[in-house]
Amino acid sequence: MSLYRDTGVVLRVHKLGEADRIITFLTRRYGKVRAVAKGVRRTTSRFGARLEPFGHVDVQFYTGRTLDVITQVQTVDAFALPLVGDYQRYTAASAIAETADRLTVEEGEPAMRLYLLVVGALRALADGQRDASLVLDAFLLRAMAFAGWAPAITECARCGLPGPHTAFNVQAGGLLCGNCRVPGSVHPAPEVLVLLESLLHGDWDVAEASVAGTRRDASGIVAAHLQWHLERQLKSLPLVERRAKELQPGK
Repeated sequence: MSLYRDTGVVLRVHKLGEADRIITFLTRRYGKVRAVAKGVRRTTSRFGARLEPFGHVDVQFYTGRTLDVITQVQTVDAFALPLVGDYQRYTAASAIAETADRLTVEEGEPAMRLYLLVVGALRALADGQRDASLVLDAFLLRAMAFAGWAPAITECARCGLPGPHTAFNVQAGGLLCGNCRVPGSVHPAPEVLVLLESLLHGDWDVAEASVAGTRRDASGIVAAHLQWHLERQLKSLPLVERRAKELQPGK
């Protein structure tokens, strides 16, 4: 029996038979791993609650013929606890998990950068200090950069001419200069482009100073760009509640 351990985030779960589940992880060293958790749906299971979506766990596997089997699980971060009771944060976390799952097509291929992005995004959502919509869009932009799909937001996507430019085209890869502009392009407000750049590079002071309308427009561009490159719609993304975090009195 070949055993190995890794730290990973639970991306999704599927029922298997009467008592088992197939758990999909994004792990630190091995990338995507799908493994069977035997008896996990029984009330007597030793680690059923630890293998719910968004759980950050240290897990031991042994190599099976078709799917590996989970033998031990220890909680590293209980991200799910603060997320499941808040619809906005829960749906944002679901979109993060689904995106990570879609971007890791091959199992067993290391994806350290994406793993760290997922853990960081879930930690920010669980902490609750930042607007969930901004956290999600920052993750999606950086995840697209990981996949090689980052939108061009400071230069022309076709010729590389430095901006500012006013036309944005998803199919073309981002902003377009006057010479490269194509029909069907949209013209986002300058503050939308500033927000996109701040989210991509982690400038949270600028991002959190944006207004609700700017955030909505930026979210629409991010979602359209991601789903164009994935070539299919994310099931969880339309469910995300896009509302600005309420400011406390005096802030």
